[in-house]
Amino acid sequence: MSDTQSSPDKSTLLQLSSSDAYQRWRLLKDKLVAQAVVIGGLSIIAAILVIFFYLLYVVYPLLIASHAESVSSYAAPEPAMGSTVLLSMEEQNEIGVRFTDTGKAIFFSVADGRVIKVDNLPVPDGLQISSFSHGGVDQGVIGLGLSDGRALVVRHDYKVSYPDNKRLITPSIQYPLGTDPLVLDANHQAITQLTLKLGDKNNSFLAKTADNRLLLITLSKKQSLFDDDVSWDRTDALLDMTSGDVDFMLIDKEFRNAYLANHSGDLTVLDINDKAQPVIKHKLNVMNRGARISSMEFLNGDLSLLIGDSSGELGQWTIVRDKQNHHSVQKLRSFKVSDAPLITINPEQRRKGLLVADANGVIGIYNTTAEREAIKEKIGSSKPLAATLSPRANALLLQTEDGQIHHWKVDNEHPEISWKSLWGKVWYESYAEPAYIWQSSAASNDFEPKMSLTPLLFGTLKASFYAMLVAIPLALCGAVYTGYFMAPSVRQYIKPGIEIMGALPTVILGFLAGLWLAPFVEIHLTGIFTLLMLVPLGVMIFAYFWQSLPKVWRNHVPEGWHAIVLVPVVMFFTWLSFVIGPYIDTLCFGGDLRIWMREEFGLGYDQRNTLVVGLAMGFAVIPMVFSIAEDAIFSVPKHLTTGSLALGATPWQTLAKVVILTASPGIFSAVMIGLGRAVGETMIVLMATGNTPVMDISIFQGLRTLSANIAVEMPESEVDSTHYRVLFLAALVLFMFTFIVNSLAELVRQNLRQKYSSL
Repeated sequence: MSDTQSSPDKSTLLQLSSSDAYQRWRLLKDKLVAQAVVIGGLSIIAAILVIFFYLLYVVYPLLIASHAESVSSYAAPEPAMGSTVLLSMEEQNEIGVRFTDTGKAIFFSVADGRVIKVDNLPVPDGLQISSFSHGGVDQGVIGLGLSDGRALVVRHDYKVSYPDNKRLITPSIQYPLGTDPLVLDANHQAITQLTLKLGDKNNSFLAKTADNRLLLITLSKKQSLFDDDVSWDRTDALLDMTSGDVDFMLIDKEFRNAYLANHSGDLTVLDINDKAQPVIKHKLNVMNRGARISSMEFLNGDLSLLIGDSSGELGQWTIVRDKQNHHSVQKLRSFKVSDAPLITINPEQRRKGLLVADANGVIGIYNTTAEREAIKEKIGSSKPLAATLSPRANALLLQTEDGQIHHWKVDNEHPEISWKSLWGKVWYESYAEPAYIWQSSAASNDFEPKMSLTPLLFGTLKASFYAMLVAIPLALCGAVYTGYFMAPSVRQYIKPGIEIMGALPTVILGFLAGLWLAPFVEIHLTGIFTLLMLVPLGVMIFAYFWQSLPKVWRNHVPEGWHAIVLVPVVMFFTWLSFVIGPYIDTLCFGGDLRIWMREEFGLGYDQRNTLVVGLAMGFAVIPMVFSIAEDAIFSVPKHLTTGSLALGATPWQTLAKVVILTASPGIFSAVMIGLGRAVGETMIVLMATGNTPVMDISIFQGLRTLSANIAVEMPESEVDSTHYRVLFLAALVLFMFTFIVNSLAELVRQNLRQKYSSL
């Protein structure tokens, strides 16, 4: 055979070359697609990790422990001018002031004790200062009781200016009631104890005299029509009680209550709304056996008393009102500081925290809401004489009996946060009992933040439960019928029609739920419950009569078209439910089901409630669950179903024993994806629930979810504040909850797939 005959022709070579090129190009495309899938998957994982670590980055400062460190220590400025009775500093922590028992106000540098200014208070010649008191640490007001029954009121103030773009703080002493002392006791007895409160329209003084009388003096502002003359109406009252038993006195800033106590622990609360005739509201002993009161002060807001005792325990007491509208004085919590007497208590000016010092120089910083000890340190080697926290609570000054002032820096950014304040019941001021409360802000600066995530998590689970309760039966039953029983010619319209429901924006669904569905459900509440019972009953009755029809008639409806026949039946019984609803109301519930439930069972009804959320959010979840479950059921191999039917199984037996089991991984995935959608839903619950963060299992009450809370409050939160970080913590909780649920769901799905893969 010749060479020409043995070699392939050119057309064959071209075909082989083309085939090889095509195969190489195909392999290249396969590799590129495989790499793209890998890169895409890794990118998704990376994005999830970035989100997780960013959330953790914002939340992490909440977990950092508080601490304090010494900055400097120096001798008290101008020791020859008297002993310190009150110590304070301004909010920039640059200037402090020392008030002495000789009537001097010594302003000094907080950093090194350098004297900046000394003011001589206008104490009349020949008189001594017999008592000191502050009129609220946040106001800088100081009251000086004098030996002739008069009192002088001063205020230390700080003006900030910026000459040459450099901050300059100028301290000064002001006299809110004038430089002339105010006569408190007409008998001119020395004021041995004094407490005061200044307000816009009222000023109150509670004074104990040397001859053991208790005087309540109130000055009410009286202003002329043209605001050109201001005078004061004075009211004097002599308290009918033994002042010898009074060692501590306080007046709240609302001028409603006065608190009197002695070392033995006897506490008396006076109602001073009627300034001329105060009356005793409460009288009790607040000490354990053997302990004595060593210090008493208001917590910020003047709603709670902080009482320190000789055993080193600090208690928080407040007036609470129970459900029967009865008032009582209750101990909310206590802190064990040390075993030595607590001699000074300094509340924070802007939070529910405090600084306390014992007789051995041990200081502790606590937060009452979080019920936690933030800092405890030993300062100095001798007994504390006076202490103060800066207005921002980021520094403290402590003077000891040896004449030294200790300046410490405090790092305590988020003291309100603890495991209990986030997840446990907390007894808040003015509440009758411990409770789970979310209330992050208020108009008042002395507001107690309530940042329990428990009601938000409860609301999330509650909304998701009722949404899935509505969605799962409808979606799965619809998926089973569509994927297994329905005729293909009908399925090609039904399935896309339901899936396109999922494209509806949730903000539209929330808008309709809040403005149309909620009022509709409120008006037709009985009709809604009648529908839940009447429609299934009507379908069963219709099915019974359908089976009774001649077979010739029933054969006119093609196989897989029976759902179309049921549509008018369902519509008729739905209409009938709302028609007979008012008659059922009148016959069984006295005309209004809502009123009947409230009177019989104490169940209130909010227009925007969980029932509305369940219906609206269930409607939003149905398309997703239906689509995935229907695909899983429809994808069951036909040879499995035909084989089961050929072996004598009925269609329903085949459905239960073959189709559902084979499709169970996909059905389970549909349910879990629907749950994830319900848990993370924002706009529907935001617009249809009333956004009330309450823990009530009633379906007729509103709720607030984690996602809705973030959407509502994030725009108004201060960046890096405790509120801001707790919102990110809520997002982290939602993220972790979804991640854990999805991970467990994937494990279950894989187990189901392995179990039924051999069918």
